[in-house]
Amino acid sequence: MGIYKHLHNSFKENQDKSKLILWRKQDAVKKIENPSNLRRAHTLGYKAKQGFILARTRIKKGGRRRQSLRRGRKPTGFGVFFTTKQNKQAIAEKRAVRKFPNLEVLNSYKVGEDGKYHFFEVIMVDKNHSVIKKDRSINWIVSQRRRAFRGLTSAGKKSRGL
Repeated sequence: MGIYKHLHNSFKENQDKSKLILWRKQDAVKKIENPSNLRRAHTLGYKAKQGFILARTRIKKGGRRRQSLRRGRKPTGFGVFFTTKQNKQAIAEKRAVRKFPNLEVLNSYKVGEDGKYHFFEVIMVDKNHSVIKKDRSINWIVSQRRRAFRGLTSAGKKSRGL
């Protein structure tokens, strides 16, 4: 059995509820040291070198709720509950970038869900780091700015229909 198959099986075996209980108590966006699903992280471009940072984000399930409106409107414009045009993964990437504004989103993947939340791990890159600037496989990200907000990540492209 190859290393990636072994990693995949070990991730599937370790999918217990105790991790989710711990993650639920932590901050909504938290910097983490190592990816929980190493196989998926490597597939999406993560490397265990300086300049690569991981953040776990927690997003509430379900649609979004607006504040109730105070003044008169037609019933069509009154919508309190509505569905966002973006998927939850794209929202998670944006929240991670707002927490770490000096980093750029490379990609993200889902690591779990419980009854109330979705959990994503966002792979981010420090584009000002010298190791990133020298690495030819990733230095293209240095010239891009605010990828998550412009819908240039994989999750953002899906919600744009590309």
